[in-house]
Amino acid sequence: MTSTNTHENTSRAAAEKQFQGIPVSEIADTFGTPTYVYDSDVLRDGYQHLRGLLPASVGIFYSLKANPNVSICGYLNRLGAGAELSSHVELQTALQAGVAPEDIIFLGPGKTAEDLQACLDADIHAVVCESIEELHQLDQLATEQQFSDVRAMLRVNPDFHTKGSGLAMGGKPRQFGIDADILRSSASDIAQLRTVRVIGLHAYMGTRFLNHADVVHNTEQILSTAEQLSADLGIKLETLDFGGGLGIAYFDNEKDLDVEALTAGLSEAVAPFVARHPECRLIMELGRFLTARAGTYVTRALYVKESLGEEFVVADGGTNHHMAAVGIGSFVKRNFPIVSLSRYDEPTTRQYTLAGPLCTPNDIIGKRAALPPVQAGDLIGVERSGAYGPSASPVNFLSHGHPAEVLVHDGAAHLVRRRATVDDLLGPQQLIDF
Repeated sequence: MTSTNTHENTSRAAAEKQFQGIPVSEIADTFGTPTYVYDSDVLRDGYQHLRGLLPASVGIFYSLKANPNVSICGYLNRLGAGAELSSHVELQTALQAGVAPEDIIFLGPGKTAEDLQACLDADIHAVVCESIEELHQLDQLATEQQFSDVRAMLRVNPDFHTKGSGLAMGGKPRQFGIDADILRSSASDIAQLRTVRVIGLHAYMGTRFLNHADVVHNTEQILSTAEQLSADLGIKLETLDFGGGLGIAYFDNEKDLDVEALTAGLSEAVAPFVARHPECRLIMELGRFLTARAGTYVTRALYVKESLGEEFVVADGGTNHHMAAVGIGSFVKRNFPIVSLSRYDEPTTRQYTLAGPLCTPNDIIGKRAALPPVQAGDLIGVERSGAYGPSASPVNFLSHGHPAEVLVHDGAAHLVRRRATVDDLLGPQQLIDF
């Protein structure tokens, strides 16, 4: 009898999803659910694979908006990534994570005076100005406070057609950047700067590119546009950020980028530019591509029920923690990869709609997802969830609060963000006397 139980327990453990040898049930029991689990081996392997194939002249900057956890940022920095960020808190995150100021750029269309001041105080590599007015505001602050060698880049909206983006940033009116035709006539504005030095340009054409040829095409056009603008504006190209936006496959019938073909095409595209501008620092900014595959959103099935012939799994976490899983930006809702973490190796013989705990019919993470038979207490995972998870979700809806975040590194699970408490949610509020 004892032998049979031992065999059954071993089989059950073998069927679980493991992170660097740690069963997911152990992580869930230790840190609770719902929880985001990140695997540093996946982060490392993805970064190093790309880094090893990219031209040495192209630096990788991590876009913190994809996942602003300080440990994720810190680990990618240890691997060699700089930081591209868009808020004062993200700036402090990068600095706390150990990113050197010369490896930080700050962009965003609505920087406040406090944001610009923080950039000056930190002496970052460059402020990416998204309007001529912002450029002059930065110059005024720097001059009044007698800063020296303040560096700025100009975000340009190129006037060529963007190819292949899941969310295009060019070719139509946008709140971002400066249109190329407007920028061409701004040489006199740049010449009036007293303290700020424009060291280069930034262009970001979109996100979720899955065809390497589209990325190569856009990069070639950005490099050409940058050379033309530098001549028109009389500035030396010391730094050029040609964007990134590399996608990963989430949905059926999507394929991941061919990284080998991508880097071969980029090498060919940048080689003549580098030959003409050997001292120019080239930056490729990446967020989703670096972190998405490394993350799994772990929820626990609370109830399994049927309604009008459809089977539902009601879990303890939902769209309040994973708004990206509802398919924002997609005309037709498609499922992220959804798996049974408790029965990871078992065949998917049933279809379940995975719902969260919220009092709204929109709290559906996946519709008719193929899973093994699910029981209450099972752990369900949404894979490829390391980007745009809790930070891009309404975590405080119905006061459920922020989930825990765990980074598995060197075979150990580390809590890198604790779960929100009642005090976290009620503490900032004030009850007045009535």
